[in-house]
Amino acid sequence: MIFKTSKPRFLTLLSTLLLAGTVAACGDAGTNDPRGTGEVINISGAGATFPAPLYQNWFTTYAQQVNPDVQVSYQSVGSGAGLEQFINGTVDFGASDAPFSGARLQAFREKYNTDPIQVPMAGGAVVLAYNLPGVDELRVSREVLCGIVEGKITRWNDPKIAADNPNATLPDKAITFAHRSDGSGTTFIFVNHVNTVCPDWPAGVGTSVDWPTGVGGQGNEGVAAQIQQNEGTIGYVEYAYAKLNDLPRALLQNKSGNFIYPSPEAASKAFEGVEIPEDFGLLVPDPENPEAFPIAGLTWIMVYPEYSDAKKWEALKGVMLWALTDGKAIAEQLSYVPMPEDIVARVKTVLERVKTN
Repeated sequence: MIFKTSKPRFLTLLSTLLLAGTVAACGDAGTNDPRGTGEVINISGAGATFPAPLYQNWFTTYAQQVNPDVQVSYQSVGSGAGLEQFINGTVDFGASDAPFSGARLQAFREKYNTDPIQVPMAGGAVVLAYNLPGVDELRVSREVLCGIVEGKITRWNDPKIAADNPNATLPDKAITFAHRSDGSGTTFIFVNHVNTVCPDWPAGVGTSVDWPTGVGGQGNEGVAAQIQQNEGTIGYVEYAYAKLNDLPRALLQNKSGNFIYPSPEAASKAFEGVEIPEDFGLLVPDPENPEAFPIAGLTWIMVYPEYSDAKKWEALKGVMLWALTDGKAIAEQLSYVPMPEDIVARVKTVLERVKTN
């Protein structure tokens, strides 16, 4: 399976408006003017901040251009909180950058006597953004990445950072590492990579971990703000947040030893030639492709195998399938990696299995 994405065409959007979910439509998405029936169907979802700019744009555009009677509200509360709401049945769908597993999967099975349905909606990169005036390009080797997140490399003029950046003037300034304070799929993608490449990483993998060092921020928004407001800070955020906030992004060393600048194209190469399993729970903690950006992952929407309200399910399914097809242009414009046609076909088949009563 090969993920492909065209060169991103960024919209001129205020990041505050985008992240608040008040985005205007992104032009013609290949639909005619909507003609509503007057019966409004309200759908609620909650979860990952990683895809929040994309989801909010998709849902706004769908209501404006496809069907104004389908209103989807999305709470960007983090993958962990979103999965808890989904398990508790307080939302119509959940969203996560980490596939269902462990205690949460067991809790869902115990409550519903079945497995949840998770389908990939997009891919993207998790980048290291930084605030270091005068350093326009920053290379971060795997050894330096491990040292920063483990709290072993603590100053910007450390010899190991200097060795990777011989042409940069690095200040004698403390490094502040910014991480998520909430349960986060972005954290899961990031630490899944760290756990793979750092031999001494003590915190394991999860949507929440016990960080050896650093300061926390709520959501991708909070971490981006920490970086933007505090000189000397470096932290991980989803690519779109770094781009929208005009944060410098480091080149990261991949498995082949190449330093790769983050981009949707480089993120898509992490998935090239990798087969997505039956439950769509693909993880690529350390991509093999020598051109791949090393920290990339999928983001999923979780739906129930059965809905009591047939109209609501048909409306939700319609939104999801539109997003994966006509909505691909929006995904590209916002620098996400759209799902390829073969995966979209598989998703459609799986969604057709959902029952209503």
